Amino acid sequence: MKHGFYRVGCVSPDLRVGDVSYNTAKIIQAIWDGANAGASVLVLPELSVTGASCGDLFKQNALTLASESAIVKIAAASAGKQTLAIFGAPVRSGAYTYNCAVAVYSGKILGVVPKRSLSAEESRYFSIPDSAQEIKIGEGTYPFGNDIVFEAGTLGVGVLVGAEMEKPWLAAELCASGAKLIACVSARTKTVNSAQSLEDIAKASTEMLGCAYAVANACEDESTTDSLYAADNIICECGSVLAKAEPFADKNGLAVSEIDTELINKAQASVAVSSRNARKAVFELDEAKTEITRKINALPFVYGDGEKYESILQIQARALAKRLVASHSKCAVFGVSGGLDSTLALLVIVRAYDYLGWARDGICAVTMPCFGTTGRTKSNALSLSELCGATLREIDICASVRAHLADIGHDESVHNTTYENAQARERTQILMDISNQLGGLVVGTGDLSEIALGWSTYNADHMSMYNPNCDITKTLVRALVEYEADRLGADSAVGKVLFDILGTEVSPELLPAEDGKIVQKTEDILGPYEHHDFFLYNTVKYGFAPSKVYRLAKIAFNADTEEKKEALYLHLTTFIKRFFTQQFKRSCSPDGVKVCDVALSPRTEFKMPSDALYWTWLDELEANKNY
Repeated sequence: MKHGFYRVGCVSPDLRVGDVSYNTAKIIQAIWDGANAGASVLVLPELSVTGASCGDLFKQNALTLASESAIVKIAAASAGKQTLAIFGAPVRSGAYTYNCAVAVYSGKILGVVPKRSLSAEESRYFSIPDSAQEIKIGEGTYPFGNDIVFEAGTLGVGVLVGAEMEKPWLAAELCASGAKLIACVSARTKTVNSAQSLEDIAKASTEMLGCAYAVANACEDESTTDSLYAADNIICECGSVLAKAEPFADKNGLAVSEIDTELINKAQASVAVSSRNARKAVFELDEAKTEITRKINALPFVYGDGEKYESILQIQARALAKRLVASHSKCAVFGVSGGLDSTLALLVIVRAYDYLGWARDGICAVTMPCFGTTGRTKSNALSLSELCGATLREIDICASVRAHLADIGHDESVHNTTYENAQARERTQILMDISNQLGGLVVGTGDLSEIALGWSTYNADHMSMYNPNCDITKTLVRALVEYEADRLGADSAVGKVLFDILGTEVSPELLPAEDGKIVQKTEDILGPYEHHDFFLYNTVKYGFAPSKVYRLAKIAFNADTEEKKEALYLHLTTFIKRFFTQQFKRSCSPDGVKVCDVALSPRTEFKMPSDALYWTWLDELEANKNY
């Protein structure tokens, strides 16, 4: 499947306890429906051929013989269907009956997986298999055991039966054998906490093992003599719920989504699990494009969680506090511009000072207006610094920049890179000199989005003595400032300033303002930071090919017109080019604390040669952009 996507479904068909013919027909219909819906894998409940609540009827030959015939019939009915269907059935072999999951595909029985962890109650009816490698069903003999992985292309499917899904070491064995998806045929009884318990198990197991789970449970049609069963079906991937059936909303518990084997490969590569030999039951899947219906998070760095935002701010503040103490700094020096990044830096510095018990007037906030500074940003910089208790220094740099431009023979009316960068470097020189003057530490303000894109002036805002914002993307910067604004309250003096800063366009303010308004708007030049942060996350965290990133972005940002698609394509090419060409700035970046899953420190996180070329990435995008 292109980009590693495979559609997976879980369903709990109607059944009648002990009525094998009825149940067989329902299972066959479910397989046909799943195949028509494009499911590569379909998981059905434990003992779905007979019903899981048959009790001592499992000891009756009539039931086990009917089950054997049903397995053969279901396999034959799957002919021509490119769906791996896994369903539960009792299987008799000699004197023993096993609680099994049977895998069928396109008219064939691929293998039979027995349950190996039985409760005392289950031991009344079923046995635990010995080392047998095959089992006879009807006129055929098929692979039998717990070491089977069903494999097609990049997809490997391991199978657990019943309560085995609650034993993650069994799933770990399957993952070590090459399984990306663990199919769980289950029959958990319903209690007030059972659905949440199942979700917790699935999320924790898939996050720990870097895999996907598809769990199908027995439905309400099971006997209610002592318990209720409910189709609390769920599909999880690497700790995230992709799809789940809402309790009692649908008796058949249909849950459908696409798992991403490329993402799983990346996750499993970081899991320390030794490889394990397994028998491979190979089947073929159509290589046609899988339509993606799963939700794609457009803002992967934005958590929407106050506790997480508080934790992030604490990490930033305590890391900075450690550096201030370790460097014997007498104060923190930073440039305050009235923009989002310097605002977050100030909020972090304030927390660090409060944590250390230092007086806030030791914070040296320096505002340095020049040609592009507007009244709005300057006013906000002044107000916020004063309200936070920092010592504010205002240094107008217009004269010094003009003198420098004259010294190097640059016409001030030529507003090119030289004109812009002269301002940025003058500001950094002032901050460094003030830090020497005061025995302080220059705190950086640049965020991860700017670092990824190289949207900084080399040896200017690119440089500091410690940067607590280095792992905070622009979208997360905005979320953190908004969190603080909400926490302090819109009616508070600080809250009012923060909300006004949130409403100001992102700009380096290096070009002259017009009528007092910002003319240099970063997102008009680069494209929205929401796009670039999405590209960054999927490129660095998962190593996805550009065409896959583009495909996911079109879904995430609802690019339903050609104009929107073209804009995304343009922004992605911009990201790729800048990400490669600006590596030289990251290669000598200051120290800073890692906070999120994606970081670009050249020392510990992302090692890339500064002279690598981007053509291979652009070629891949162009060749596959229509997927």
